[in-house]
Amino acid sequence: MNKKLLAAAVAGLLVFGGASEAHAASTAEPYISIDDTHVLKVGDPNAKKVVVLVSGWYGAANGFRELARDLAAGTPGTQVWAVDRREAALADLTGFRTEDPATYYLDRGYKRPSETKQIGLRQTLDDLRDVVLKASDHGRRQVVLGGHSWGATTALAYAAWDFHGRPGYKDLDGLVLIDGGVHGAFAGEGGEIHNSPEEIKARLAELDKGEPFESGLSLGTGLGAKPESAAIWYQLVAWYAHRAPHEPSVLAGRLPEKLRPPRPVTNAGLLGWLVQAAPGTSPALAVVSGRLGEDGDWIDDGMTPLNRVAEAMAGPKPSTFEWYWPKRLSIDLDAVDPYADTESAKLLGLRLWHTREVNVPLYAFETGLDKGTQLTAARWVVEHSRIPRATYAGDKRMNHLDPLFAAPDRNELTRTLVPFLRDL
Repeated sequence: MNKKLLAAAVAGLLVFGGASEAHAASTAEPYISIDDTHVLKVGDPNAKKVVVLVSGWYGAANGFRELARDLAAGTPGTQVWAVDRREAALADLTGFRTEDPATYYLDRGYKRPSETKQIGLRQTLDDLRDVVLKASDHGRRQVVLGGHSWGATTALAYAAWDFHGRPGYKDLDGLVLIDGGVHGAFAGEGGEIHNSPEEIKARLAELDKGEPFESGLSLGTGLGAKPESAAIWYQLVAWYAHRAPHEPSVLAGRLPEKLRPPRPVTNAGLLGWLVQAAPGTSPALAVVSGRLGEDGDWIDDGMTPLNRVAEAMAGPKPSTFEWYWPKRLSIDLDAVDPYADTESAKLLGLRLWHTREVNVPLYAFETGLDKGTQLTAARWVVEHSRIPRATYAGDKRMNHLDPLFAAPDRNELTRTLVPFLRDL
């Protein structure tokens, strides 16, 4: 490891462009277990309102930390709980507690999970209900359930789910959808949802024969073929960018050739390159942060300061990434899209029995990712339920992750969600 990098890490010079590390050090943000899940708690522990947030595809609790701080600060009497699904515990984060995680993950090898259990939506919602009931504290606190991307889909599924005769929406005081949802919410991306009964049967048969975890993010980014490859790479790049942002990049030369920057870069420059500038940057991991300078360092002149992205993605625990996303969960969430008790839902044992009865206030936000289909879908949900009122907001300039990381004075999500939460 570069001596300057090691010195910076040891001395605690861990931030650039802001005071996020000092804030973290002075703020008690416990990360606790609730049965088989974990929850990051941000804000007033004596709050009478708890916002429970669920991540989307490959997402994990630390991806909400910056947003949670902003929401808690702007909404007195509110605490934010960011949920890690049970499969988040499968990641081997040991290397991020060493002085040289690149060697641990790229050279020595790391532990891959031996577990092959198919984790689907039913297990996910049973776990989430434990969190929601804990947050409610026997009805003493309001609970607002929300999510980002497929986490928004999960929140809507919870509201319509039948938990042994009790509809999920009766546990809630509000719903928050951040760039996700049901009924064609993701149609603007141009992807197809394969959820007919015949397609579901074929996907289940394929699942029974092979790998239980998705590899789509790794393959899509060109960072490898293993389910965890992309998550490890992004977390590694963020780790070095967080600790020694302006030092020459430790990892640029080790990236697949087609992903390497066009000139030497700093650690921060490489992170900015991957989340914004690289050819084929994954929309699922994109932000509007700035630009790569002629000297290879990152120039922050966008809505999302790179230090906020670096701190969150660096982790290590909790992480911004769920390394092992279950294929069964993808199948189930695709089947949720019609938001009805369809033949496919019945085939999968999805208890979406109360979609028309949901009757809590709803907030929906969209970025430019899906070209308007997010809010169109949210309006459909409102029209086909008993939701009494809804707030719709968005910012077409944003990429998919900007609502989670943008500076609060430039974040339309924060500006519009805070009043919604205050009015509940």
